[in-house]
Amino acid sequence: MLLAEDDRAIRHALERALTLEGYQVTAVADGVEALAQAHKNPPDVLVLDVMMPGIDGLQVCRVLRAEGDRTPILMLTALVETADRIAGLDAGADDYVVKPFDVEEVFARLRALLRRTSPVPAGGAAPEGPVREPQVSDRQVEAAGIRMDLQARRAWRGRRELELTRTEFELLELLARNAGIVLDHSTIYDRIWGYDFGPGSKNLAVYVGYLRRKLDEPGAPQLIHTVRGVGYVLRED
Repeated sequence: MLLAEDDRAIRHALERALTLEGYQVTAVADGVEALAQAHKNPPDVLVLDVMMPGIDGLQVCRVLRAEGDRTPILMLTALVETADRIAGLDAGADDYVVKPFDVEEVFARLRALLRRTSPVPAGGAAPEGPVREPQVSDRQVEAAGIRMDLQARRAWRGRRELELTRTEFELLELLARNAGIVLDHSTIYDRIWGYDFGPGSKNLAVYVGYLRRKLDEPGAPQLIHTVRGVGYVLRED
């Protein structure tokens, strides 16, 4: 694990807590060091403070994502406005924790990021009308005109390759694995983020919006549908 935090007290305390929890931690104090370490010894997960001198956490995130690095990233932020949190997700972060935080919450969110295997969830609403069964294997998923190479982490709609972030890819995979089945908000939050942000959260709607913009094509059927008051479903009209 790579931890980047410019506040010495927070960095040392979090490094010690993570080490006691069983993580092997490399701790640095700024964004420049974080990028250097990420390139030298790619970690399994990154914990990045947003506000750091030189290169901040958002820029570190953008650089890594631009390089094609899909390592899970948890942001630490003292910014509480929704727009600030969305900026972190836009930069490519997978999740965030607001300061001051409970270290147990950090542990829980890290576990959620590291265990994302996206098995087909139990339950969910019944399919709406006749739907072709998704074709699923250990390597790929095909449904509703979407093809996903799970090992290469690449996805296509028809012949057009989609440029997806880690979270977008995993959300699309979950919907494709369950094509035609309405997945409720709680199920999606649990499978993708490992917990439910609560009824007031806009995280899921934000990511569904991102996916729709990347999936939709002029004259082609919409693929992700909103079932008001329930959740979302992937299907061709």
